[in-house]
Amino acid sequence: MESNAQHFETATDALKGDHRIIEKVLGFLEKATSGSVDAPFEAWSKAVDFIRNFADRCHHLREEKLLFPLLESKGIPVEGGPIGMMLIEHDEGRGYVRGMAEALERAKAEPQAAKTVLIENAGAYLRMLRQHILKEDEVLFMMAEDALSEEEQKTLLREFEEHEERELGTGVHEKYLKIAEELEALAG
Repeated sequence: MESNAQHFETATDALKGDHRIIEKVLGFLEKATSGSVDAPFEAWSKAVDFIRNFADRCHHLREEKLLFPLLESKGIPVEGGPIGMMLIEHDEGRGYVRGMAEALERAKAEPQAAKTVLIENAGAYLRMLRQHILKEDEVLFMMAEDALSEEEQKTLLREFEEHEERELGTGVHEKYLKIAEELEALAG
């Protein structure tokens, strides 16, 4: 399996690498919500698929099931700390994505109403996730780098690969990388 994690030395670098891929799709959402790109519903569907499977099932679940519990075991609190805030934001993002998916389901019957709901939810998701990525890159992952040994980082990186294989399967990472690049190209 050719996994994203194999290209990085540490687990936190792999997560930051995910962020750079996710930002390609956020760039598409930014253009699509501002109206500077007239995105067909098919492109929106690809974005929602990407967010649900790559950003959430792969990236966020690696954080929630692997990184966050390890950090908690190192004394970084969940309640009232950065981990708790990230968990709240993951759930908030899932709500916006549900709204986008529901709008896409209504798109054939009510295209204009669906587009309005789609743009509202995508805009909220975009604003929240840009800030979320910044907080993870500049605060939480720095804390993780201080708290985890080199060996713990390497073990976590292997666990990330195993998680991706279990949750998504072989070759799926490449599929979502391709979708991110397609949407980035569509956005110009």
